[in-house]
Amino acid sequence: MSFLCVPIFVDSSEDVPLALERAAGAVAAGARLVEWRLDAIAEEPEPMPAIERLLAGSPAPCIVTIRAENEGGTWAGTEQDRISILEAIGMGDHPPAYIDLELEAWRSSANLRQKVRLVIDHASQVRDIATRLILSSHEFGGRPADLLARYAGMVEEEACAVGKIVYMARSLRDCLEMFELLSARAKPLIALAMGEFGTMSRILAPKFGGFLTFAAWDPAGGTAPGQPTIEELRSTYRFDRIGADTAVYGVVGHPVGHSLGPRLHNAGFEAADVDAVYLPLPVAPGWESFKATIGEFIDDPRLDFGGCSVTLPHKENLLRLARELGASIDPIAERAGAANTLVVERDDDGRVKALRCHNTDVAAAVAALAAGLRLPGGAEADFTGRRVAIFGAGGVARAIIAGLEDRGAEVHVFNRSAERMKALVDDFGPGVMPGGGVEELGCGCFHAFVNATPLGMAGGPAPDESPLPDDVPLDDTVVVMDTVYTPRMTPMLRLAEDRGARIVDGMAMFVAQAEAQFESWTSTPPASGLYDSLVDA
Repeated sequence: MSFLCVPIFVDSSEDVPLALERAAGAVAAGARLVEWRLDAIAEEPEPMPAIERLLAGSPAPCIVTIRAENEGGTWAGTEQDRISILEAIGMGDHPPAYIDLELEAWRSSANLRQKVRLVIDHASQVRDIATRLILSSHEFGGRPADLLARYAGMVEEEACAVGKIVYMARSLRDCLEMFELLSARAKPLIALAMGEFGTMSRILAPKFGGFLTFAAWDPAGGTAPGQPTIEELRSTYRFDRIGADTAVYGVVGHPVGHSLGPRLHNAGFEAADVDAVYLPLPVAPGWESFKATIGEFIDDPRLDFGGCSVTLPHKENLLRLARELGASIDPIAERAGAANTLVVERDDDGRVKALRCHNTDVAAAVAALAAGLRLPGGAEADFTGRRVAIFGAGGVARAIIAGLEDRGAEVHVFNRSAERMKALVDDFGPGVMPGGGVEELGCGCFHAFVNATPLGMAGGPAPDESPLPDDVPLDDTVVVMDTVYTPRMTPMLRLAEDRGARIVDGMAMFVAQAEAQFESWTSTPPASGLYDSLVDA
């Protein structure tokens, strides 16, 4: 069992009532431990009365931390003063469950160690003391070169009840090293990676037996980058249900923080009683980073990686990797030259027995655009005689083009890179042709415009931009569709609606492709209407 711990930074003595209120709310929401971050309050001339009020009123067992500046804290006083305050806390009327002290500080002085040992429980302690010691290491610059030596130092120190290793992740692969440490732990261990690439380590702490994970009491209340909230951990990721056998899925792309996938798929797993969790899995752009990360996920014997959704900019990379690994690839993914779904089938011992690669974007996009154009047939609609302008030349564009070409549409591709646009067009038949520039967009001859780029996406490279020029003629005979769904009303759709065009937001396509992904992983569709209800909530 891994504890949920909420860290609360107390700025001053005046903030004690507010800090206790926040802690009580966090405990009511599911936190089992409170970490009092006393870096600032400890610098007051007389901090102990306020600290005693905190400890007396703590609504759950607590960790006391006065973090040094060199490991991410704000304490700027002397080591002698810091240890004196920790000693007074340990000797007080309401001693904490744990004192957190940096391994580097512990090693720096025999006198310091002697004072701390007086107020903690350890093998040679003769007094009845409940407070125990967490020895910690924090590195904001990336993986420390002496990581294993630091961990060994914690294990070998008999006064250390819990070890704590935290560093800034450079990629998701750093999380796998954290899981390896946890799996081989010789004593209770906290092993967490910081930053966007480290969130997985925080969510999966209970799968690998981590002593605790830290959760912010609200989105602005975190004390380290990448720290989820209590609500996110318990509601979205079902933290309390994650165990050693939980299968791991996720959305791979960059960025992925905007994705609704975790909300939908985790709710799908809950409704179907599937022991699985779906995570944001950011992978930096580029073939090598994608190949290395997904390859290690597939091969890792402890992770139970069951597959993933793949979004920008890696849809073409997924198809390439599937070919290299000899995966089964569905014909429409081959036709599109891109894929968005990976399925990893494992035997009872966790060994990979099959890999499957799909593209669920094609049918979803065709059905959404057909509805906008009021064509019958959904994903099988006949687009003969319809001229469609596609913005983009990546994996999403390829999927939509493949579907539309197969159904008789005339497709014109517009992209900032003429070279990339030509490479895409060359992969398709005569019904797909390069766009002629802004002049052609204004011809009044297109039945639909479709954005298959990240322009307009919240958290993306250009959230305020639209690929559709302002002067393109629009009216109620024209459909404007965006594959971006966060926000639902993108700059392009706002322009189109203001000009009288019919609009199709990205949510219908997103939900349809997500439902197909869920079925590919679990062999059953999600509960009827579940995903629609979640995106409309």
